[in-house]
Amino acid sequence: MPRQGGRRSGRGPRGQEPSGPVENSAGRRKRKASTPRRKKALIWTGGVMAFLLVGVSVGGYALYQHFNGNLNSVDIGDVGNKDVVTANAPLNILVIGTDKRTGKGNEGYGDAGSVGHADTNILFHVSKDRTNATAMSIPRDLITNIPDCTTRQSDGSEKAIPGTDHVRFNTSLGQDDRDPGCTMETVKELTGLEVDHFMMVDFNAVKTLSTAVGGVKICLDHAVNDSKSHLNLPAGDNTIQGEDALAYVRTRHAYANESDLDRIKGQQQFVGSMIRQIKSDDTLTSPTKLFKLANAATKALTVDQAIASVPKLTSLAKELTKIDTKNITFVTMPVIDNPEEKTPVTVVPHPTQAEQLFSMMRDDTSLTEVAAQKKKAKSKQDALLKGTKAAAADVRVDVYNGGKIPGAAQQTVTWLQNNEGVLKSTNKANAPAKTARTTLEYAPNQADQARALAGMMGLPGSAMKQGTEDAEGLQAMVLTLGADFKGAGTSITGPTKIDIPKSSADKAGCSK
Repeated sequence: MPRQGGRRSGRGPRGQEPSGPVENSAGRRKRKASTPRRKKALIWTGGVMAFLLVGVSVGGYALYQHFNGNLNSVDIGDVGNKDVVTANAPLNILVIGTDKRTGKGNEGYGDAGSVGHADTNILFHVSKDRTNATAMSIPRDLITNIPDCTTRQSDGSEKAIPGTDHVRFNTSLGQDDRDPGCTMETVKELTGLEVDHFMMVDFNAVKTLSTAVGGVKICLDHAVNDSKSHLNLPAGDNTIQGEDALAYVRTRHAYANESDLDRIKGQQQFVGSMIRQIKSDDTLTSPTKLFKLANAATKALTVDQAIASVPKLTSLAKELTKIDTKNITFVTMPVIDNPEEKTPVTVVPHPTQAEQLFSMMRDDTSLTEVAAQKKKAKSKQDALLKGTKAAAADVRVDVYNGGKIPGAAQQTVTWLQNNEGVLKSTNKANAPAKTARTTLEYAPNQADQARALAGMMGLPGSAMKQGTEDAEGLQAMVLTLGADFKGAGTSITGPTKIDIPKSSADKAGCSK
């Protein structure tokens, strides 16, 4: 089995593109290569999520105006969800940390000439029933494809930015004037998940938020004295804030592998500890701490316009506060060293585990044992899969392609006819529009056919769309393939479990 991100992964400079096959991955414009001697920077973003998990506990018009004035926003056009919260649906928030030097006291961090790349990235997936959440870190040095995107300029005009293939993920922001909407589109292209909103912070976030809560508790397996990040702490339990907190989330030389992937683990530990600290009685019962926290968090935030006010953020926070911390799971996107590099400095998606994790998130499958999730199989939607099944020869279906794979409709029809005996299947070419999920539309009197086809294709209950009126004559069902379709004969239903490293927000651990 390929190993999960080796010793040297992520050791190349962030803005400097890898050699070999990705030599020109900075984009289509020619740019001067960044010096490899610059300091490494890592933006901590977890405090933003932690703050939202508590909510903005303030009142009064003057305070709302004050905190509204702290917020910055970016117009990302048609990208994302214009509603703050969509009822009865999962919620995906992309938290981005940039390596741009902004704010007092940050002159010594990061790349002096950086346009602000997506240096730290956490996709925060909240389940439809709000019982659990998955916080997936996406490595900045992941090699991926960045799709075409359109950005809104300061004068109101739009700029079309062509996509680039086989480049570092972090160039989805800043490079060639890309905005956070471009990063959201890159995540969608990578995972198949629709991203509803983004939140972006810079260096000051970790310093101000950790100080606002009176420090964050972390544990070190061994003493650390890192001259690069200036982290100097003894082994065991430590409470850190301000510059020490920033040094902790920046360090990678403190770890045995000196890897950015190990640094992500330390970052996740810090985020979990911050969440526990914010939700503690010590914070929640202190008006002073709550004000400092709300003030620091809103100053740290840049968001999309759909959530660019305290009332809207509060509405969002109310949804997130329903989640028990034990059901907030931190994971890193499964990756392996880039096989195209002799000395790996970048990573690529794990050939099997990455898609398994994405599929679980698309299917809204919890990574923790949640009682409500166990009842999912008994839901009304999944009940549609239970019952008698028609013979393959009696199944009639029209197949449309609304996914990413060219010719998928014909591929499916060929497979159905040759492998499954569904001779009454027809290729209807492309669907009217692209869709994220595969769906099967059928009439009540076609239910036995639908169950048979669902069994062949591995369709989840959520894909079943039963109409209200019976079909007449030889009317066929309608199967529309979505972005979750990976190939004929490959089950669309994702796995229910995955064997990858993960941690919970309610448990402390020691960085090794």
